[in-house]
This record gives sequence, structure tokens and C-alpha cells, in this order.
Amino acid sequence: MSNKILKKGNALKKLAKKVEHRTPLRVTIPAGMANAKPPLGSQLGQRNINVANFCKDFNTRTENIKEGIPLPCRIKVKSDGTYSLVIHKPPVTFFLKQAAGILKGRTIKGEIAGKVSFKHVYEIACVKAQDPPLALLSLPQICEMIVGIARTCGIQIVRTLDPEEHAKFMKERNENYIKFREQLEELKKSKVLRAV
Repeated sequence: MSNKILKKGNALKKLAKKVEHRTPLRVTIPAGMANAKPPLGSQLGQRNINVANFCKDFNTRTENIKEGIPLPCRIKVKSDGTYSLVIHKPPVTFFLKQAAGILKGRTIKGEIAGKVSFKHVYEIACVKAQDPPLALLSLPQICEMIVGIARTCGIQIVRTLDPEEHAKFMKERNENYIKFREQLEELKKSKVLRAV
């Protein structure tokens, strides 16, 4: 009796269609640093992708890129268990912060976090135009998109950057950032003292 049930169960498994994920998995992975730890490992495991093979494949495909650069990826899982991996260029915010020479965007509303020139915007647009999602946009449209992203990050776009003026601006910005961090620490300490 139990053998008949097992045989029927195995036959049903063969007849049942495997789950096919229609929407690609969207993740951002640092170049050369894919590993099986969460969150990446669990996301890939849910889609029945061999995590070790994926990490090895991703790391070899990104070995010519500086380690740690964030790369948006689209992973489409096929019904036979294989996958297709599309690696995009780094996000616009990464390029803008690199061009402005800052690690963080705006910390206080209305603050100018950094400055980039129109030339920077154009060069970023040329690189991002190679990404498949932006293939149908013209270069001016991509530039407009980058200008909008720069505005939300608190990065000002100027015609030209004077090196001396920019160095002075960055020094003031760093001093303001240090003051802001000190104020945050004081606020945290006061909250902890009130809770005790």
C-alpha cells in the first residue's frame, strides 16, 4: 500500500511544473565580494540557485573591477534551474559621490554635500547609457535624471570647479559634518540618560 502511494507521489512530482520566477531578482552586490551569507545567500536559495556556483561565477566576472564597488544585478532563473546574470554599471549616486569626493550625501536639509561639474554629469551619463534599462533614453534625458539624483543627494552642479575654492568648501563641509556627528552623539547620550 505504501509503495503505491510513493510511486504516485513520484509520478505527480514529475508531472508538476517547476516554479518559474517571472520577475528577475534585483540585488546589489559589491564587486568581487559575493558570498553565501545572508542576505544574498538566502535570496538565491529561495530561487533554487546553487549559491556557491553563483558566487564563484559573479566574482570571476567582476575580478577586473575594483573590489567593493556596488553593482546592481538582475538574476533571471530559468525552469531548468540555470540562471542568467546581468551586471549593470554602479549606481548614479556612487558615481556622484566619487566625483564630489564625499562618502555621504546630505546630512542636514538644505546643506550642500558636494559639488560636481557639468563635465562629470556628462561622463556619468555616458557610462550609465550602457545599462540595459536606460538603452531607450537619450543622453540629454539621462543627464536630466542624473541632475535630479544629484539634487536629492545634496550635490550641487556647477559650470567649473576652481580647485582652491573647492578645497575650501570641502574643509568647511568636513567641519560641519564633524559638528553634526558630535550633536548626534550628545543627543543619543541624553536619551540614554533619560531612559535610566
